[in-house]
Amino acid sequence: MSYVSPHIKEKFESMPLDLKNTILARNVHLENMNDLMSVLEQIIAEGEGRG
Repeated sequence: MSYVSPHIKEKFESMPLDLKNTILARNVHLENMNDLMSVLEQIIAEGEGRG
């Protein structure tokens, strides 16, 4: 089950619904912006065929 820290919840909630759902489906633990950026980089890499 994914977790989004209250410290970054506002930033997370400002993202498009499809992107939030994609992130949450990965069962990640997001404590800070670095965690969020890391997941976003993984999604981009997979979209470019590098994942």
